Amino acid sequence: MGREKRTCQGKQHFSHPHFLKLIVNPSETLTCNACEQPNITTTFYGCNTCQYFLHENCLNAPRFLDHSSHPSHHLTLLPTPTYSNSSYTCKACGSAGNGCSFSCACCEFDVHMHCALLPQTVVLPQRHHHELELIFESPFYDDADDGSNIFVCDLCRDIVDLNNWLYYCTDCDFGTHLGCAISKSFCQQERPKLLGNKPRENPIVIRKTEEVPIKNEKEIN
Repeated sequence: MGREKRTCQGKQHFSHPHFLKLIVNPSETLTCNACEQPNITTTFYGCNTCQYFLHENCLNAPRFLDHSSHPSHHLTLLPTPTYSNSSYTCKACGSAGNGCSFSCACCEFDVHMHCALLPQTVVLPQRHHHELELIFESPFYDDADDGSNIFVCDLCRDIVDLNNWLYYCTDCDFGTHLGCAISKSFCQQERPKLLGNKPRENPIVIRKTEEVPIKNEKEIN
């Protein structure tokens, strides 16, 4: 798991050399260094000296993940991008990331932490009468080359990139951006921690001196 040690001094995480202490009622909005999202109302831990902060869920995220979007290899939680431009493009939402990612170095496959831990299904009781399932490519992906098909989010009415993940009801051809579904989802406050994707046991002890190879730089649009 991401959490490595607990003491009265706080909690220790592999991504930071200092103990992270519980932050109670912060006077300002803080941003999680892992998922790059604000604290809002969730429990936050941090190192004030370094201005390094993590949501409790991010601190406890698994180090290795078997994810159904990338069945050929397991994904490893990396504290920072390993590309030479210090950024990556998330395979799930298409946005750039600078914080933690679940990554496969062999395939240059990188996903935001919060995208990798999305629920497999969501319920939008006020907008659609079926569960929406997380799918990893547009249902029109095979027809993308001729430019004749686009997919429009049924919540915000903006186009969903054919390369991005989405929540979708096959029976009704109803689909949404990831963020649109989660923001309006019935289960948004109670996301399962592993969400159908199993954490991987780590049988290998990584030496502290072992270096993570720098992957080829990818262009960020």
